[in-house]
Amino acid sequence: MKRIRSWVRAFFGFSRNETNAFLVLLPLMFLIVFIVPAYKAYFTKQTKDYTQEKIQLDSLIATWKHPMKKDSIKNAPLRLFAFNPNTASREELMSLGFSPFIASRVENYRTKGGKFIIKADLLKLYGMDTALYSTLYTWIKLPVEKPLKKFDEKKEFDTNKKLAKEKFDLNLADSTQFISVYGIGSKLSARIIKYRDRLGGFISTDQLTEVYGLDTVVINELIRKIFIAENFEPVTLELNEATEKDLATHPYIRYAIAKAITAYRFQHGNFKSLDDLTKIVIIDKPTFEKIKPYLSLNP
Repeated sequence: MKRIRSWVRAFFGFSRNETNAFLVLLPLMFLIVFIVPAYKAYFTKQTKDYTQEKIQLDSLIATWKHPMKKDSIKNAPLRLFAFNPNTASREELMSLGFSPFIASRVENYRTKGGKFIIKADLLKLYGMDTALYSTLYTWIKLPVEKPLKKFDEKKEFDTNKKLAKEKFDLNLADSTQFISVYGIGSKLSARIIKYRDRLGGFISTDQLTEVYGLDTVVINELIRKIFIAENFEPVTLELNEATEKDLATHPYIRYAIAKAITAYRFQHGNFKSLDDLTKIVIIDKPTFEKIKPYLSLNP
């Protein structure tokens, strides 16, 4: 023990009292650290005996009184007859096999102004037994489905067919016309119109590929049903008057290009020609050709 004390004092530089305290605290620390894991490891491996609990549960189950007797679970024979759920009484419904709960629901539904129009309306009742509905199907005095006006159906079909054949102007079309194209819903329709407004109008159907969410199949289907007027002129930005913010909002003019244009205009004065844009380093030829139709100069 003296050798351990000497080693601890030499290694840590403790005094005699500090060494004694360290040697007392060290085993306590080990005990605190390992006692909880050891306790859990020991007791989790012990198998628990639930014999007493099982005996108590079995005795409780044996004392239960089942509310349903054998006689009550026998199905009473159904008395089938033609009926209208809008007029049949509660007793008549129950004699047809409706439970008291569902028969009461039918009465409450009628009291609140509800009406059964077709046979399948019975299935809308919460808790309605589909097997019972199938059994009573032929006895329900209601039509199978709502009567349809064949003349109106044919007229509507012919109208839709005619609209499908007609082409529409890409730059004048509204959301209804875009939605009539297979594959375009309300969101894509709104996205096309929004991009068209930001752009100033489409001058080529190739620009449809720039609309986010339009895949090749939908674009091809759209191209078959649209046209761009030959005399169409897009909305343009006046190059010498548009602010940096106005220019930057255009899809083809990035913020960097808008800043370069206004800086050039500040240093060299107004643009004399649209071709002067090519003097700006960051505007290459493809970019110039894209933005040129959407810019103008006052005479």
